[in-house]
Amino acid sequence: MVIDGKCHCGNIAFVLDWPGVPSEIAARECSCSFCVKHGGVWTSNREARLSATLHFPPLVSKYAFGTKTATFYVCTRCGAVPIVTSEIANNLYAVVNVNTFDNLDSLHLRRQPASFDGEEQQSRLARRARNWIPDVRIAEGKV
Repeated sequence: MVIDGKCHCGNIAFVLDWPGVPSEIAARECSCSFCVKHGGVWTSNREARLSATLHFPPLVSKYAFGTKTATFYVCTRCGAVPIVTSEIANNLYAVVNVNTFDNLDSLHLRRQPASFDGEEQQSRLARRARNWIPDVRIAEGKV
């Protein structure tokens, strides 16, 4: 299944190639202050492929906080945060914000609370390497 997504203005867009046709997709509602304030509800699949395009890169802020092990791609034009990446052992991993999906009915989402407070950095990176999307391409400009 191909899932298209983008920030509100379309500056940060992505195509998520999700294997098969899932009956439901797990969506993690992160309880950190950043995700709460920006509507971050994340999903990933180890077998998926993600292609993202930053159409006008000067209007993309790459924000990191806390452990600085994740980069949030914030559109400075509309404020949406469609993707987050984490570089682990020279590999780029990602999650996508289900609130930025264009062509998936929200009835297919299984939202569940998630809290990573107190998680040690090595445990956090190991969890991401196990669960986040490992096949990530990010291009700048129109593709």
